[in-house]
Amino acid sequence: MEARRGPLFWVYCALAALGAILPYAILLPWLAEHGIDVGLFGSQLFATAPASAFAADVLFAAAVFLIFVMAEGNRLAMRGLWLAPIVLLAIGLCCALQLFLAQRERVLSRHS
Repeated sequence: MEARRGPLFWVYCALAALGAILPYAILLPWLAEHGIDVGLFGSQLFATAPASAFAADVLFAAAVFLIFVMAEGNRLAMRGLWLAPIVLLAIGLCCALQLFLAQRERVLSRHS
């Protein structure tokens, strides 16, 4: 029997959608201008101290997020744990985190 999904599940889903749109709204114009130039992307990502600080922050948070996904996902016997790392790589942490939290809410609602 499917448990009723609470409002937090839908908030996380909406934020995941927004988190999928926002980075690509910024990245797609850059890709249209420069193409897939990994070297240029990397050099611009770390071009200034503030940019480097943000990049390091997000990369570190993404690594911690993967540990959390595996630990929490296994603790709750969640299915579909493969989705979070794929979304993390394809879109980014700003979508993958909310998507995982929505999956987690769905599991938690079944237990309550």
